[in-house]
Amino acid sequence: MKHQSSFISGFLPVLLLSALILSFTACKKTPLGDTSLPELYSVTDLNNRTVELTSVKYGDWIIIKGKHLATTYKVEFNTVLAADSLIYADDSTVTVKIPPVLPDPENNPIKVTTKYGSATLNFRILQPPPTITSFDPMAGPDGQVVTITGYNFGGVNSVKFGNVEATIVSSTREEVKVNVPAGTTSAYIFLSTPSGTVRTELMYGFRYLIYDEALTATWSNTSFSATAVMNNATPVRRGALSAKMTCTATFGAFRLSKSTPAVNITGYTGVRFSVYAPTASVGKKVKVYLNGVSASGVTLTMTKEGWNDFQVPLTSLGNPTTLTTFTMQEFSGLLQVLYIDDIGMI
Repeated sequence: MKHQSSFISGFLPVLLLSALILSFTACKKTPLGDTSLPELYSVTDLNNRTVELTSVKYGDWIIIKGKHLATTYKVEFNTVLAADSLIYADDSTVTVKIPPVLPDPENNPIKVTTKYGSATLNFRILQPPPTITSFDPMAGPDGQVVTITGYNFGGVNSVKFGNVEATIVSSTREEVKVNVPAGTTSAYIFLSTPSGTVRTELMYGFRYLIYDEALTATWSNTSFSATAVMNNATPVRRGALSAKMTCTATFGAFRLSKSTPAVNITGYTGVRFSVYAPTASVGKKVKVYLNGVSASGVTLTMTKEGWNDFQVPLTSLGNPTTLTTFTMQEFSGLLQVLYIDDIGMI
């Protein structure tokens, strides 16, 4: 017992010392790293990281510069989350890809959230420039509603026919309806958003009509190797009637002729018309020429089933200054059936 008491009395100081060391170690705080709130300063792109940008576009890769960003786990653009897999952060930068569509066409604040808080940077993130794919109807009276379809129409702030402002009736990201301004005969349509302005590929309206529901006075049907019905009920591009061409021999032609005097087309820019292609005619060709001059004609391809709208500049048709005939000749060597509507000069 004496030996045991001696052992205990010798061991206790060692045990107490160990306990004190463990207690001291446990009370000492483990380093937690940077716990400061995040700060955001500027935005650059990946190509030139030293130049601060004033705006970017939907879908761009950007670098957000700031401080205390290493623990970033969420980036929002006007409440829209960036994909987790497209966020890369260190203490002073966050590299991220902007989502392809955002709520606003122009003002989309950036919000970065880290483990220790959030920060917001007000920044202009623009939708891409607008794209027009079509408009309908292609012509008509003043005041009628024209529907323009395409992409990136958010925030549309102007639609003009030539240089005349149109009244916007309604708009979405992919469709804008407008009233045709008074006095509009033939003009390109211009649509503007905060990201830019786009022009229609084809002109609206006509400066001179050859066929619209019926032949204009003093014009007649002089088709050859084909029959032409001028009051066909369906399909129609616009209105109630179209013309139907049925080839009776290969290279048959739908031809319209003007009695004297010829039409003065000085200052005109081209001829426009629409052709309906049945399934069997997709990929097939027609040749269009004026005044019987086949050598100055243009060969066109029907690229889709349904209505194909064509606009051919006069510079491609020999630059005539007068008009006596319009000819659309089948040019694939087939007995095609085609429908034609809205023929005129622009």
